[in-house]
Amino acid sequence: MDQAPSEAERQLQPASEEPLGRPDTELEAAVIEEAEGDLEEGSEDRTMTDNNFWLKKIEISVSEAEKRTGRNAMNMQETYTAYLIETRSVEHIDGQSVLTDSLWRRYSEFELLRNYLLVFYPHIVVPPLPEKRAEFVWHKLSADNMDPDFVERRRIGLENFLLRVASHPILCRDKIFYLFLTQEANWKETVNETGFQLKADSRLKALNATFRVKNPDKRFTELKHYSDELQSVISHLLRVRARVADRLYGVYKVHGNYGRVFSEWSAIEKEMGDGLQSAGHHMDVYASSIDDILEDEEHYADQLKEYLFYAEALRAVCRKHELMQYDLEMAAQDLASKKQQCEELATGTVRTFSLKGMTTKLFGQETPEQREARIKMLEEQISEGEQQLKSKNLEGREFIKNAWADIERFKEQKNHDLKEALISYAVMQISMCKKLLIFLDPDFVHSTL
Repeated sequence: MDQAPSEAERQLQPASEEPLGRPDTELEAAVIEEAEGDLEEGSEDRTMTDNNFWLKKIEISVSEAEKRTGRNAMNMQETYTAYLIETRSVEHIDGQSVLTDSLWRRYSEFELLRNYLLVFYPHIVVPPLPEKRAEFVWHKLSADNMDPDFVERRRIGLENFLLRVASHPILCRDKIFYLFLTQEANWKETVNETGFQLKADSRLKALNATFRVKNPDKRFTELKHYSDELQSVISHLLRVRARVADRLYGVYKVHGNYGRVFSEWSAIEKEMGDGLQSAGHHMDVYASSIDDILEDEEHYADQLKEYLFYAEALRAVCRKHELMQYDLEMAAQDLASKKQQCEELATGTVRTFSLKGMTTKLFGQETPEQREARIKMLEEQISEGEQQLKSKNLEGREFIKNAWADIERFKEQKNHDLKEALISYAVMQISMCKKLLIFLDPDFVHSTL
C-alpha cells in the first residue's frame, strides 16, 4: 500500500498550481497593500511612505548626453558619456513649488541601480537597461558606443528605463531610486551601504540549484520556456530586419545613382532637358528619404530590443525561485536525516550504513547518558529544523504570489507595448509604400518628362 507523505515531503511540494491567467484577489490585494506603503518589518530604510513620497508628482527625463574624460578606479584616463537627468514638479507639494532639479549620471551608475533593484526585489521583473554596445546593426550603422547616433538612442533607452521604474507600483517607492534622481554626491556610497553585493546570489550557486532541484514548479518551468521563446523570436526578427534594412538601403541608393544620370543627361538634351532635370531631382529626393525611414525603423528596433532584454529579467525571477526551492529541499533533507538519527538512537537499530555504525562496532556502544545527551541535542536540532523548514516554505509561497502578480503585470504591459509598436511600424511601412507608388505612377513619370 502507498504510504501517506511525511511532513517533510509535504513541505517540499510546490504551492498549488494555478492557471497562467489572472492572479487571485488575495494576491492582488497583497500587491496593492505593498504599493500603498504598508511596509513589512525591516523595509523602512528602503521604502518611502506616503508622507514624503512625491515621485508620482514629477516628470522625469534624460535630456542630454555629454562626452567626458576622467580617471577610473585604476587611475587610468578614460572617455565616457554622462547623461543629464532632469526632474520637474507637475504640481505644488504642501503648498510649495518644487523647482526643476538636475544631475549627471554615468551608464555604470544606472547599472548599479538596476543591480541593487534585482537583489532587493527578486520577485519583480526589473526593467532592463538599453544595450551598452550596439547589437543587430546593419552595415551603415556604427557599432561604436561613442557614436552620436548610438548615444542618442541609448539616452532615450535610459529615460525609458527610469520611466518604467517610476511607473512600477513597488519599485517607484524605493528610497535608493529616489536618491538616484535627487542626490548626485555620495549616492554610490549610499547604495553600497545597503550591502546588496553580499546578498546577491552567486551564479555558481544558481547554476547548481537549476540542475539539482528535485521538485521544480511547473509554472516557473513554463515561464523559462516562454522567456527563451520570446528571446529567440525577437532575436530572429531583429536579424531579419537588419538584412532587410541593408537591401532597402541599397535599392534607394541605386535611385540616387539614377538621379545623377538623369541630371547629367539633361545637360545634353534640348527638348527633354527640363523634364530630365526634374526627374533626376525627384530621384535624389526619393533616395535621400531612406535615411529618415531607417532612422524611424531604428526606433522600433530599440523597442523590440527592450523586450529582448526583458527575457533575461524573467529568467532572473525563475533562477531566484529555483534557489529558494533548492534551499527548501536541502532543509527538508537535513531534517529527515536528523529524524532518522534520533529514531536509530532511540531504538538502537541502524537502518543504513553509516560511519557512526562502524565506529560503534569497532569501539563499543555508547553509555546511556551519552545516548540521552545525543538524543536531546538531536531533538533540539529537529525542532529548529522544523521551524526553519516552515519559515522557508512560507517564504517560498509568498515569493510565488508576489512574483506571479508582477509577471501578469509584465505580460499585460508587453502585449500593449508590442501591439502599439508593430501597428506603428506597419503604418510607417504603408506610408513608405505610398510614396513609392507616386514615383511608379505613369502620369507622374510622363509629367516629369
